[in-house]
Amino acid sequence: MTQTVIRAAINTGNRALVQQSDDGGLGGVSPALAAAWAEAQGATLETVVYRGARKVFDDAGSGAWDIAFLAIDPARAGRVSFSVPYVQIEASYAVRADSPFQAVQEADAPGVQILTGRGSAYDLYLSGILQNARILHGDTPGESFEKFKAGEGDLVAGVRQSLERVFATDPAYRILPGRFGTIDQAMALPAPDHPLLPALNSFVAQAIGTGLVARALADSGQGHLRIPHSSGHS
Repeated sequence: MTQTVIRAAINTGNRALVQQSDDGGLGGVSPALAAAWAEAQGATLETVVYRGARKVFDDAGSGAWDIAFLAIDPARAGRVSFSVPYVQIEASYAVRADSPFQAVQEADAPGVQILTGRGSAYDLYLSGILQNARILHGDTPGESFEKFKAGEGDLVAGVRQSLERVFATDPAYRILPGRFGTIDQAMALPAPDHPLLPALNSFVAQAIGTGLVARALADSGQGHLRIPHSSGHS
């Protein structure tokens, strides 16, 4: 039976992919892809808004959503099916203005505390690579930023666009140059080996090839983000 409503999980914690207006309207590449996917399926789109990726992932298989937008991570692959990536984003750190840190490579040192959003892609990434620094958590990216502003941690990790939105115009903080990771972003289906995965991969490749992804990024001010090549993904 053809699905008449597709519920799309939209994570407003990732500023590079989603921008939410004061009246609750959603813009950015994730909402654009969600709308196009629903149209391709002949269905009506219903958005389910989340403040962080962890809850999106936790709800996989619960019936809360039919399509989502998550960073590709092996730790998540046992519960969801990832499409090929449609964009790559950078993760970096913000520090206080008087911090001794000048580069992302300096963060992994004994006694250093790094705040992250629990279960975010960069939280999972840092958990696998840090040798000396300790990770502290906020339940969402926004909460980790607020904890950092309240004095916790030596650095706070995040998607560069989210860090810029919160810290770039405040002279009390600096965003470190460079990145500690590049994260592949994909569409996701709420079960492993989902039968719709081949169709979703073809859809993402087409969205890249026709310029839909590029236009959505440009319209939302994120046109500088890297779009993977679509060849071989159909």
